[in-house]
Amino acid sequence: MIFEETQLALIIIASILLITSTRAHSHDLSIQCRKSCGTGDSIRWVPYPFGFSDGCSIRLNCSHQTGDIRIGDFQVQNITPNGVLVSLPAECNRSFELIKPLFGHYYAPAWRNGLLLQNCSRSLNSCLIPTSAFSNQLQLKSCDAKSDNLSCYSRQKSGIDILRYENLSSMDCKFIFSSFAVGSNVPILSLEFERIELDWWLQGNCTADSCSENSNCTEVTLGDGKIGYRCQCNKGFAGDGFKVNSREGAKGCRRVSGCNASKYINGDCGGTTRVGVLVGGVIAGALLMAGLALICYFVRQRSTSMRNRLSAKRLLCEAAGNSSVPFYAYKEIERATNGFSEKQRLGTGAYGTVYAGKFHNDDWVAIKKIRHRDTDSIDQVMNEIKLLSSVSHPNLVRLLGCCIEEGEPILVYEFMPNGTLCQHLQRERGIGLPWTIRLTIAAETANAIAYLHSAMNPPIYHRDIKSSNILLDYNYKSKIADFGLSRLGMTELSHISTAPQGTPGYLDPQYHQYFHLSDKSDVYSFGVVLVEIITGLKVVDFSRPHSEVNLAALAIDRIGRGCVDEIIDPYLDPNKDAWTLSSIHNVAELAFRCLAFHRDMRPTMMEVAEELENIRLSAWVPNMYLASPAASTCSSMDNGSEKSLSVSSVKKAGVASRRLLVQQRAVDCLTSLEEVKDSSPVSVQDPWLSEQSSPSTNSLLGNAVQ
Repeated sequence: MIFEETQLALIIIASILLITSTRAHSHDLSIQCRKSCGTGDSIRWVPYPFGFSDGCSIRLNCSHQTGDIRIGDFQVQNITPNGVLVSLPAECNRSFELIKPLFGHYYAPAWRNGLLLQNCSRSLNSCLIPTSAFSNQLQLKSCDAKSDNLSCYSRQKSGIDILRYENLSSMDCKFIFSSFAVGSNVPILSLEFERIELDWWLQGNCTADSCSENSNCTEVTLGDGKIGYRCQCNKGFAGDGFKVNSREGAKGCRRVSGCNASKYINGDCGGTTRVGVLVGGVIAGALLMAGLALICYFVRQRSTSMRNRLSAKRLLCEAAGNSSVPFYAYKEIERATNGFSEKQRLGTGAYGTVYAGKFHNDDWVAIKKIRHRDTDSIDQVMNEIKLLSSVSHPNLVRLLGCCIEEGEPILVYEFMPNGTLCQHLQRERGIGLPWTIRLTIAAETANAIAYLHSAMNPPIYHRDIKSSNILLDYNYKSKIADFGLSRLGMTELSHISTAPQGTPGYLDPQYHQYFHLSDKSDVYSFGVVLVEIITGLKVVDFSRPHSEVNLAALAIDRIGRGCVDEIIDPYLDPNKDAWTLSSIHNVAELAFRCLAFHRDMRPTMMEVAEELENIRLSAWVPNMYLASPAASTCSSMDNGSEKSLSVSSVKKAGVASRRLLVQQRAVDCLTSLEEVKDSSPVSVQDPWLSEQSSPSTNSLLGNAVQ
């Protein structure tokens, strides 16, 4: 009897402990930090210590329907180990009280920001700009007379890393119009209007236990004797830098391999003893590859006929089955294009036709309908879906979805109302682009190509960089399109092709000679685009003298002899000011290096992008170009003397002293389908001319309205 009572008591105690443990575990789960925002295709993730629930160290607001991340009413653009970039749209008479949510316990505007203030009772010893300078570009209503002028405010770092809310009242200004953010979180310095950068931190000082291994700790001085800190992984490591914490999502640092083939052979990645093993492995691998090649040859011979009978649906499913590309119903596509009406046709390419489409939400899209009977075109579609669904960059055209019903593959892209860069340079659309817009387009395009080469693993080589593949949106922001010929740069063997593919005039001469693909092939093609931007000439034009038919050859000759002024587009009016002439010469010198015959002599796309950004930002540095650079002079053919290109060196833009530069806003957008038809280009099925793409390309997404 006593034994039974004891056993019953033990069962009761065990049950109580189990219930307590379950509740504790349930409570622990309830306070875990939620790291995702949105649902479906709009879902976004944030790194530690950010999140969207009470269990997070730094809590942000989330709109689950759209996936938008906000601080107060302001949208978060990006989160990096150094700061949080927040959108601060230009607005007249905005009180300081409205931006108070940006001054939180764990984040506040960084000292690097430049503020535009209104209705200041005293001079801020900086600059005074009328708001009317923004009215056309930003479609603002005029501010009232008392606060029509803007005062620029920025300060040097003075021991405190952040701006405090109390600092705003000390400026004797009533309103905040907008802000500049200096992008210090990327390899390329950038200055963004209508953005404000917030420093973030956790409470406490940097100690030995603050961050994980292989990371460094940065202290943030907050004022009033308070200190915060944040962690960042060392070079060669990836992660958030904080000690691993599964409940709040901290991941620590993990090593990223930085050992390439040349370092391995030299013994820098494991000692010279590995060289023998490597050589033996290469020989064994070569024998194995030779055997596999023979087997694949016979298997491919037998499977060719079967492959030609595969339907477009199966091929597209193979391409998009594991990606996040949404699928559209064929009826929805048909309704958006008004039954694929001729009035909405934008153009016809080698592998299909592109139409302007409008869905129920009134958003315009570009819809490419592929001819499904062409097996090569289906391969291009598969390749484009795989690549576009794996990349995300503001200057790469977005693939919005696809349709595989009715046996015809259809791709849906974002709509580019301002056509292609080529159309503007050739005056097919508008009267021409000013130099500042051309330079911005070049810098954005270079940044996107550098992203494909450097940020992706394995890197992506576009293989068809040209001005007709650079599309322009409502604000003339550039977007690179047509990834049908792109390839992953995984091994040297993957660079070999049966024949050079691309467009005449843009092809890397070494690739044309050896069929050897590399990132420097894209650099050469981009160099040709830079020459187009400077000259406004066609890449291949048989109306020019025989030695000048190829634009690259013409540019190399003129730039090498110091005769850049002979080929500058007269529309640019290079002599109107010193900066314009000097920056054109600097871009010409960069194009000259990109067009080097030997690929090892060309810069990388990361270097090209950084140099273009520095040239663009040089316009912000006062007193840099007070005197025009010496005009380039060309020697006559009689004496044969030559003068090398004289180009002023580009200085990096400073942060403390800069002046306002606002790009011209885009022209009116699409208003009617009749305008779409009227502005559509001639079909690319017409006989191929020097300015047109080869049949392997399909640049139609930009053929929209003026």
